[in-house]
Amino acid sequence: MIRFVVIGHRATTSGDFKLDDITGGAGRLDVLIRCINSSFFLSHDIRRDVELYLVLQGPPFAPKTIRLVGSELRYLNPDERSTAALIRNALMQKVESEINSTPGIYVSNRSYRDVLSLLSKEGKLIYLNEDGDDIVEFDFPDDPVFVLSDDRDLTEEEEEMLLKYEPDAISLGPISYHADHCITIVNNMLDRTYRLH
Repeated sequence: MIRFVVIGHRATTSGDFKLDDITGGAGRLDVLIRCINSSFFLSHDIRRDVELYLVLQGPPFAPKTIRLVGSELRYLNPDERSTAALIRNALMQKVESEINSTPGIYVSNRSYRDVLSLLSKEGKLIYLNEDGDDIVEFDFPDDPVFVLSDDRDLTEEEEEMLLKYEPDAISLGPISYHADHCITIVNNMLDRTYRLH
């Protein structure tokens, strides 16, 4: 299984947002919606071997984690508005433990710390960092877990939490990319190497 963890520092944790305002009123939820598209969509299919964890840290009910499971996803379409509607539906659920809001989409009150702790038992954490080793020369482990941020860098505290797990650090190239582009690049490299095994 290939997993991605994306932190949404301002992403709303309430379903009370307008689908026409996912950029502003929803706390740059648009960045995370694009990460969903990059994680799962192929030309005429969905990647079944991917799980995506979106850790939402914006008001008013932070934290919330939305987990998307490629092998279970239904009703997911490439347009941002319909995907935002699925996320809004998840955020409208009353949550005590993780629950399924629509096929392949789960919502919980897990924090970033909780997600790292959980996934460190499932695979090897990999920090996407401009100062890391070049991805071209990286030997992907079994069950990689890629950790990245939205349009903001990890905070010092978030980075410290991650580094406790001694992640590998890899760089995707000499310049900065958008979070969704990072996922596309990683998926392409995995297609060329990891998924061929």
